[in-house]
Amino acid sequence: MIEKTVLKNGIRAVYEKMPDCRSASVAVWVKSGSVYEAEKEHGMSHFIEHILFKGTQSRSASKIAAEMDDIGGNLNAFTSKECTCFYAKVLDEHIEKAVDIISDLILRSKLDAGDIEREKGVVTEEILMNDDSPEDVANEGICSLLYEGCAVAPNILGTADSVNAFTRQSLIDYMDKRYRGGDTVISVAGSFDKAKLDAMLWDKFGAMRAGVGEERIPSAIGAGRRVAFADRDAEQAHICIGMPGFGANDDRRFAMLVLSNVLGGCMSSRLFQRIREERGLAYSTYTYPTSYAETGYLTAYAGTGLANAAKVTELILSELASARKDGITKTEFGRAKEQMRVSYILSSESTSARSSAIGKAELLLGRAEEEARLIKKLEAVSMADVEDILSETLDPSNMCAFVAGKTAGMDTRAIERLIKG
Repeated sequence: MIEKTVLKNGIRAVYEKMPDCRSASVAVWVKSGSVYEAEKEHGMSHFIEHILFKGTQSRSASKIAAEMDDIGGNLNAFTSKECTCFYAKVLDEHIEKAVDIISDLILRSKLDAGDIEREKGVVTEEILMNDDSPEDVANEGICSLLYEGCAVAPNILGTADSVNAFTRQSLIDYMDKRYRGGDTVISVAGSFDKAKLDAMLWDKFGAMRAGVGEERIPSAIGAGRRVAFADRDAEQAHICIGMPGFGANDDRRFAMLVLSNVLGGCMSSRLFQRIREERGLAYSTYTYPTSYAETGYLTAYAGTGLANAAKVTELILSELASARKDGITKTEFGRAKEQMRVSYILSSESTSARSSAIGKAELLLGRAEEEARLIKKLEAVSMADVEDILSETLDPSNMCAFVAGKTAGMDTRAIERLIKG
């Protein structure tokens, strides 16, 4: 059962007890991501996530690491387009230490000017590393192409120029806007005492300012077919084809999960069998859904030799067209649902996964659902539900393609013709 407490400053705490566990996973979620950033703030949410680990008023960076290592715990953080999350997994007897360290990072970071300058170099290297990975470039590029001009289009890291323009004061100003009680959720899953945690969280996080930041402008996929290329010194073409999907607030996303699994979610999937097993044209080919709060999309990916890029694009489109025209088989449907059901059940055995699921849902959707309810929604998906989304998701008039690789070795005109018709 999921329980919820709202602290006096607006922070929402959601709890899920897992009786057979000795561990506890604690996560703090903040509405601080690239969708909230102005152009001059591009990459700031991610940069702040980095810099908060560089030391607080009472702990150096090395002391933060040593204290967590002393109790055998794990401490980390990540930034997405919609939020930033700081999380720890510890034995239940050490939960207060985990809460204390995370609160110290968020509320009492020293934001040292020297640390900020050094971290600019680290993040710049991360940007360059990402740009050197054509697969990452393609997968990020398809999102930017589908949502051109929208809040979810920019990447999380920012650019070298935007990052190097950050100042200590600009970081403080941004945190003042985004790190507010009404925009923060604390999720805990595993073994814990709720009454003690309620008091502990208020003691450690009561200093966070109340209120909420500005809401983001909703994003929507643009209409029409579009193609873009990123010229990279790579011997493979990394092809991403993007299609309309569904947001996390839309239960049709469960039908999209089933469809994605059939198309490219496993070794028996259509793309894997057609492109890799039958034709030997790719080592890696897959599909995956992406759901933001209000919108989403489906991506089909393949990495292939430059000379085969047009052929593989054609094969992907052929499989998508076949699914749209003829649907999926009962065997594919049953296999996909069982794989998804098992995946959900296995994740429910992890305190980290459950803390993540309930925290993110509470932050972005305003509701945290028990795993059993989510499994029931998945089990309720019918063949008809999948068929109902085929015409919208696999609509060729709204498909886009982003290809990264050495363009001189590809037939880019053929790829454009295949996508644009």
